Amino acid sequence: MAGTLGSRLASGDDDALEECYRSHSSLVTSYLRRLVPAQEVEDLRQVVFSEVWRSRHRYDPGRSLEAWILGITRKRAIDHLRMRALTTVPLDSVGEPSGGDGRDTADAIGRRDQVQRALAVLPGPQREAIELAYYGDLTQREIAERLDVPLGTVKARTARGLHRLSTVLSALAA
Repeated sequence: MAGTLGSRLASGDDDALEECYRSHSSLVTSYLRRLVPAQEVEDLRQVVFSEVWRSRHRYDPGRSLEAWILGITRKRAIDHLRMRALTTVPLDSVGEPSGGDGRDTADAIGRRDQVQRALAVLPGPQREAIELAYYGDLTQREIAERLDVPLGTVKARTARGLHRLSTVLSALAA
């Protein structure tokens, strides 16, 4: 069947799910590793692709398939983490934090928040290229293949996005 992977998936092509899994499972796995314990990644990845198939009619082939799949991945990871039983630890058994008074950790969290706010300001194609590179651990060549755009386009989007990101972060720091 002709057409993009996303449009084939949305139309219910059985082979499209298998191809989608082959081409996007490493991205999903990489993303999940940042959110859930390692021993739970495989099971959650299966849940994600089951939902991709069940929700295929809601996918708009005009939009990024990777972003749609990562959206599902994020939601399922959040649901999974919310369902886990919280472990309480007696305060007496918790030692003093290493590395001083915690200011370094607070600074790192603040910088991460600034980067996320700055990314939200970027145009969609630039943000997508940067997110796939840094959060998806993909090379520019892999990004070009996933987005089905020339390598030069990915390089330009990344360079422009990083330049704009730098400008936005400088303004936020001021």
